[in-house]
Amino acid sequence: MNLADLVALVLWLGVSAYAVLGGADFGSGFWDLTAGGAQRGARPRALVDLAIGSVWEANHVWLIFCLVVLWTAFPPAFVAIMTTLFVPLMIAVIGILLRGSGFAFRHVTREFGARRAFGVAFAVSSIVTPFAMGTIAGAIASGRVPLDGSGDQMTSWINPTSVFAGVLAVATCSFLAATFLVDEARHRDDAGLVEYFRRRGIGAGIATGVLALVGIVVLRGDAEWLFDRLVGRALPLLILSGLGGLGAMWALHRLRPALARVLAVVAVGAVVWGWGVAQYDYMLPTTLTIEEAAAPSGTMWALVGVVVLAVLIVGPALWLLLSLSQQNRLETEDLSEVAAENVPHGR
Repeated sequence: MNLADLVALVLWLGVSAYAVLGGADFGSGFWDLTAGGAQRGARPRALVDLAIGSVWEANHVWLIFCLVVLWTAFPPAFVAIMTTLFVPLMIAVIGILLRGSGFAFRHVTREFGARRAFGVAFAVSSIVTPFAMGTIAGAIASGRVPLDGSGDQMTSWINPTSVFAGVLAVATCSFLAATFLVDEARHRDDAGLVEYFRRRGIGAGIATGVLALVGIVVLRGDAEWLFDRLVGRALPLLILSGLGGLGAMWALHRLRPALARVLAVVAVGAVVWGWGVAQYDYMLPTTLTIEEAAAPSGTMWALVGVVVLAVLIVGPALWLLLSLSQQNRLETEDLSEVAAENVPHGR
């Protein structure tokens, strides 16, 4: 493994972390949107609030990490991607801003109408953003980003492979979030919400599996180069992903949420690494290899040093934050109190 491959590996670890942690975060917005009316959806929305309230900002650290590594270590690829795909990128950026502001203002707003409006902004942008990111991934993987950045600014991300990747991203985020929320409800001894999200987790898992099968047809017809590599060198990882997804649904059925959570992470992580293995050793399929895209060695070594320092300084803090969040030691509000805030007064 040369230096460029090592930095590319670091970049992919960041992509994987964002896909899992950020994905579960985005998926919670899907369940917030589909929870129903104010009364019916009060408790599921309260659980979403408490589950992500202390970590949603930290989860997006991985996105910043990925962007910094990409533009520092592989500037030709960064320029080509940003130039061709600036439309879905802007949609994703606006979605992240609306989502964050909607979630934050919903927490501090007392007037019900405004609170509901901020909740809708949070929920809708939680779907739009991963869809846009999925289309970006589909555009890159299917080779629609030329090296000179002259790709069509609409058809590069509105095409069968990109739309499939966008829908798959939304479905995967929803599946991840449901499994995480089952475990969260179990920690809070709320049997009703455990059952509520258990059923939705199994349903989302089935929907994601069916969608993945449809994707075989889509990729075979629209992205033959990617399809051949996925069913070739990346096939073991795709099989692992399928087994992880089936195992997660079995664990949900057997009411073993902690195991379901681990297996869901395996399923999603294996898909991300399957994409990475299929695309290796290209940054932009068939036009720009990792080695060709790499910055000068001095820049790469400096970046490696910064990453090591970040792991030593930021890593323990992130681990502590996630650990305390899992133990419910960061939220002082009660589930019923938060649920009461989600219904209009007098009802």
